[in-house]
Amino acid sequence: MRRRILGGTGISVSEFALGAMMFGSWGNTDAEEGVRTIRLALDAGINLVDTADIYGSGGSERIVGRAIRGRRDDVVLATKFHSPMGPDANQQGNSRRWIVKALEGSLRRLGTDHVDLYQVHRIDPDTDIDETLSALSDLVRAGKIRAIGTSNFPADQLVEAQWAAERRGHVRFRSEQPQYSVLARAVETHVLPTAQRHGVGVLPWGPLGAGWLTGREIRPGVGRAVLEQRKFDLSVPENAVKAQAVTELRKVAADAGLSLTHLALAFVNAHPAVTSVLLGPRTPAQLTDLLGAAGVDLDDEVLDRIDAIVPPGVDLNRADHHWVPRVLTDASLRRRPLARGRGTA
Repeated sequence: MRRRILGGTGISVSEFALGAMMFGSWGNTDAEEGVRTIRLALDAGINLVDTADIYGSGGSERIVGRAIRGRRDDVVLATKFHSPMGPDANQQGNSRRWIVKALEGSLRRLGTDHVDLYQVHRIDPDTDIDETLSALSDLVRAGKIRAIGTSNFPADQLVEAQWAAERRGHVRFRSEQPQYSVLARAVETHVLPTAQRHGVGVLPWGPLGAGWLTGREIRPGVGRAVLEQRKFDLSVPENAVKAQAVTELRKVAADAGLSLTHLALAFVNAHPAVTSVLLGPRTPAQLTDLLGAAGVDLDDEVLDRIDAIVPPGVDLNRADHHWVPRVLTDASLRRRPLARGRGTA
């Protein structure tokens, strides 16, 4: 499997990475099968394994820790922090207090004394980025982290973090993990070019569009469609557009002699900003299918046909995004307070 350097760190990673979100209570609850899947990925040449403390409330990290036991030195191990890990408001976020505690928990569950890539899972508008970078830098210098990265950061926050690191002498973020697929291309507009300008490696998640690009029929009320109805309800106009796009993409894949799954993975892998594409299988069989896309390159004719179906920079359904800026959800942040004693004109 081909290798690339992660964001100027000197760390060599495989063109496909194993995302471990589906191991544990969020996906496949058979821990032994999860271990087998991870080891199959390692045997196939994948060396980057990515998880997060929130996945299955730590269950995914425990399964990953079991799977890499005895092979730790061969694995570029990545995990994430930010999401709630308990009822207390201080058991979440990007504060120094929580980062130190969250890393201790992850190291314990993973059965290791360090992680190679520690990532901020989401923006925390209540915590100054200087506070977050300061804490992470201290942990890098203590040897508990090798490199740091972000996930789901918009371009302006990536730039602010790079500026803060340079001005304050902190360790820089070296990777970003955005949502990216044929059906969700908004990151092509700002996030991917920004990452390229600042030497930030990109580890896209969701390359199969939450199941839309697996080649299987999307059936409302079945499987993930029960948990995330907004993404699969065909009565939603944006999802109807996605369904039509998938039909056309099937034709492109067939003409190229590829499965829809392999076309989708190769499309994400074709962007020059991308370092490694995260695969998220539940079973060894699913992983085996996905691995068939390794080494597949799409020519300009195929990429042009994809652009004609889903234009560059376009998300067919913006509701697919897991994070929405607080300025869009909190009306008070968009409205100037009225002066006391004055009404509307």
